[in-house]
Amino acid sequence: MPVLSSDPSDTNRVFLLLQGPHGPFFWSLGKMLKSAGADVWRVGFNAGDRAFWFSKSSFIPYTDSPDAWPERLEEIISEKGVTDLVLYGDTRPVHALAIERAKARGLTVHVFEEGYIRPYWVTYERDGSNGHSVLMDLTVDEMSDALNEIEHDPIETPALWGDMKEHIFYGALYHWFVIFRNSSFKNYRGHRELPVHREFLLYFKRLMMMPTHWISRALRTRAILGAGHPFHIALLQIEHDTSFLFHSPYATMTEFMADVIDGFAKGAPKHHHLVFKAHPLENDRRNLKHEIKRLAGEHGLQDRVHFVRGGKLQKLLSNARSAVTVNSTAGQQALWLGLPIRTLGSAVYNKPEFVSTQPLEEFFRAPTRPNAQAYSTYRHFLLETSQVAGGFYSHRGRKRLLRLVVDLMLAKESPDTALLSGTASPRPPLRLVK
Repeated sequence: MPVLSSDPSDTNRVFLLLQGPHGPFFWSLGKMLKSAGADVWRVGFNAGDRAFWFSKSSFIPYTDSPDAWPERLEEIISEKGVTDLVLYGDTRPVHALAIERAKARGLTVHVFEEGYIRPYWVTYERDGSNGHSVLMDLTVDEMSDALNEIEHDPIETPALWGDMKEHIFYGALYHWFVIFRNSSFKNYRGHRELPVHREFLLYFKRLMMMPTHWISRALRTRAILGAGHPFHIALLQIEHDTSFLFHSPYATMTEFMADVIDGFAKGAPKHHHLVFKAHPLENDRRNLKHEIKRLAGEHGLQDRVHFVRGGKLQKLLSNARSAVTVNSTAGQQALWLGLPIRTLGSAVYNKPEFVSTQPLEEFFRAPTRPNAQAYSTYRHFLLETSQVAGGFYSHRGRKRLLRLVVDLMLAKESPDTALLSGTASPRPPLRLVK
């Protein structure tokens, strides 16, 4: 099998884009790469992929069965002379296989993900993200040594909530195309267990219920804060999220909630309360409120365990005593506030300097505080490497992201390798325009 050159100094870069975030980000990215002199191709697996790619000549529809994908991918790489593979999320089956084949042929693999530091950042890495990220093996001391070459102050996160409404809108629109315009992709099988029409209905319901959920969330938050009880917060995740499915010991969120409530019942002081905070994109595919009520009842904790729907975390986190999660990126908000945190899965921020390793019972009784200086170093390293200011879903967020990320993709070294080797270029100062 021939090994293709993917040296970024080559003039003939050929980028193959697979599935991206819902919406037009990959199209905008492709246009920018083309303006930089590269050739760009997009493989679409369903009508949702096709709807957001506005060039028929560079769109490659994949309509065969999933079993034929490896052979077809090899053909595309050879036919187009592909040097770079670009995708969003590295664990869905078509992407995991593509990464394996791309690495075997010497291609550069570019992986996008939601930001490790949210909401106004996205993640860009080479070869893998989350549990497959290079961050998993780097120590805080190694990060500190690399940052010694950085002369400017750490980049601060903009005080902006992000583009949640656009995210939900594009998710609903994407699934609408898959339901009603997918006749050309009869062999398409989604990477999630729910049927596509069910996904669409859940997204649509979530969009319509946003005002009602906002009122419910505000009332519950006010009641919890107004009661004056010390409380711990459990950060829930979307059950089908890849970081939860592939990098945790749990099959369902209910299993995680059961462990947390059990640890809280055994260790927390009798006057402490526990608040479960749902993910902002939680779409009620599982009745979490009912499950929490049932589990709390089994331990006689009905009056001390609470559920709050998604939305902003700051008010609750600012008043909490500690936080516990599987591996939610929201855990970094807790660390930024100096809260003790316990993770029960693999996370890129699982560093012993600032993440507790105590058993849950002991953690709820007397949680250990994080080393603030160590976390500041870790956060600074992320903002100089894998975290890029901007967003996938809003027009303003995409513009902000494209100003830097295309140059990172065209660079010979990945952002983390460049920083560790002392060859990283300075990033532009962040100027937030409201």
